[in-house]
Amino acid sequence: QVHLIESGGGLAQTGGSLRLSCAASGRDSNNVAMAWFRQIPGQEHDFVATISGSKGATYYGDSVKGRFTITKDNAKNTAYLQMNNLEPEDSAVYFCAARSGPFASVRRSDYDYWGQGTQVTVSS
Repeated sequence: QVHLIESGGGLAQTGGSLRLSCAASGRDSNNVAMAWFRQIPGQEHDFVATISGSKGATYYGDSVKGRFTITKDNAKNTAYLQMNNLEPEDSAVYFCAARSGPFASVRRSDYDYWGQGTQVTVSS
């Protein structure tokens, strides 16, 4: 079982930065792959970024490449999403996710555990 707590959302201006954190806890939380997805009301979850649990391999959605960076502190079981050069189109609820095992995936259906979500709003 893995429990996820997100923090760090809020309001930013276009071109600004925010950093999201996702702390994992529970008996199965060590070295799990973690990811960020985002959702605009009425739409599907969009893949943002993922990081593997062991070697730290990362993958990004096309719309955030070069602007967002995902990292993971395995000692703290915490993943981070550094978001730079924010755009109004980045406004969404951001969800942290974790899956059993260390292998990253870009597919929402591969993730077993989800956080409650944190709102990010980028003003123009």
